[in-house]
Amino acid sequence: MLRAAPYLVAVILAGPVAAGTLGAVIPSLGFLPALGHHGFGLAVWRDLLASPGLGGSVLLSLASGLVTAGLAFALAMLFLAVFFETRSFSWLRKAIAPLLAVPHAAAAFALAFLIAPSGFLARLLSPWATGWQRPPDLLIVQDELGLSLMAGLVMKEVPFLLLVALAPLAQIRAVERMHMARALGYGRIAAWFKTVVPALYPLLRLPVYAVIAYSSANIDVALILGPVSPPPLAVQVLRWSNDPELDHRLIAAAGAVLQFGVTALAIALWIAAERAVIRLGRRWLETGGRSLAETGLKLTGLILFPVLLLSAGLGIFALALSAFTHVWRFPDPWPSRWTLAHWQTVGETASGPLWATIWIAVVAAGLSLALVIAMLENERRSGRRAERALELLFYVPLLVPQIGFLFGLVLLAELVNLPPGGGLVAAGHIVFVLPYVYLTLSESYRRLDPAWGRLSRTLGKGEGATFWKVTLPMLLTPIFAALAVGLAVSIGQYLVTRLLGAGRIDTVTTEAIALAAGGDRRLIGAWALTQAVLPILGFALAIAAPRLIWRNRRGMLETAQ
Repeated sequence: MLRAAPYLVAVILAGPVAAGTLGAVIPSLGFLPALGHHGFGLAVWRDLLASPGLGGSVLLSLASGLVTAGLAFALAMLFLAVFFETRSFSWLRKAIAPLLAVPHAAAAFALAFLIAPSGFLARLLSPWATGWQRPPDLLIVQDELGLSLMAGLVMKEVPFLLLVALAPLAQIRAVERMHMARALGYGRIAAWFKTVVPALYPLLRLPVYAVIAYSSANIDVALILGPVSPPPLAVQVLRWSNDPELDHRLIAAAGAVLQFGVTALAIALWIAAERAVIRLGRRWLETGGRSLAETGLKLTGLILFPVLLLSAGLGIFALALSAFTHVWRFPDPWPSRWTLAHWQTVGETASGPLWATIWIAVVAAGLSLALVIAMLENERRSGRRAERALELLFYVPLLVPQIGFLFGLVLLAELVNLPPGGGLVAAGHIVFVLPYVYLTLSESYRRLDPAWGRLSRTLGKGEGATFWKVTLPMLLTPIFAALAVGLAVSIGQYLVTRLLGAGRIDTVTTEAIALAAGGDRRLIGAWALTQAVLPILGFALAIAAPRLIWRNRRGMLETAQ
């Protein structure tokens, strides 16, 4: 059974993506017998290209992917350059987890509540700093250029890139590189970018591509912060797929294929920029310059990282205030009257979405964790690491636009009369939860000293007993951490739930985003705060559970960590 785990994982990762892609490409060529279209042709593409605002949607998606990835990568490298091997470095590592725990939609709502013309930041600064007695007539949230959309994405992608960058630092011997460069007279910033980044970036290439793919085809953040007319391409495809006119599903299929092309183009442009930077950077490396705007960049990093944390914290705080607000007039910094009525409204309708959110997350994260452990345990017993091709498959669901293959999966499910429901939604969640669980757990599992297993077998224990009595207890902390990450990823899924559930499965995330088009900030605040709190509870459980289990074995807890 363990030997079959890698093949099962490969099927789960590649199968739905391949089938869904095929299910989108064929209807885009005009073939959809269920709607009476039996011939192939390019008429659907002509209708797509004639759609008003298509060019703006494509450019917005392309820019969103490239700008978000560029800013997120630059900020992540700057923060590491400033904080690496300082007393604040452990603080940076600890700050990543709460930022990652907040789902994208909740973070987008938090940013919207913070930077809106009548948002919390404007209230804190008015009227003493701005002179505003009423909200200014400014289009900040959902601006036409998508700046607020990109800001919301950057706020979430910087912690992700920091997380994936921390793991290989020991592998590339970053400490030794920095010490050598500093001994030769290089400043901290120059030493990092000249010695560490060239060795680190090849290991971050796929995560950066994943950021480009997600940002160029995002829907949940785009529905909250993105422009309305024209919207990003993925949002427009979702609108076509939900159109009462069923023939619009053909246009939606073509739009989904076009989204593949836009994401691929964004990644291709990034690769071209990589090569240009390599050519230009080689001369810069060879010049031997010992400094790189040391004071300015260090000050920028020291300011921007707290700003990132403060923005997320103030945004969540604004959500909490709105959730309990009855009267809050501008420019008052605090509500003048409080109420629990919004929570009463949520309580009357939340039981169904809350239960669906929890059981789907538990099933998706639990099965994903079991598969990843089986795969890694097979590696340990066989003494061979998984093939490179299999490891690359974990990035496939992250690199392929969701709207592309999920729309195709929906069409295929309809063709085979597979009814939408919770089971189908949970299966869809596994495709996206599995990569994150693997990325979280794999390094810790592989770093476990094999001497413990040999010692167990020397004492007469078999492989099964060694796993249950040695390996599993010693890896309890990273296993709970991987489970918490899986729960957080599942809780934050919007498009999978919306499409595979056909609107019949309501979760906390779908309810919160459905309210985005409404004007009741107080009700939005209550739902968004609920969505933000659920993953945080999961991470709190991941921290508390090992301490509770090993409360009488402190040495075991230290070893497990």
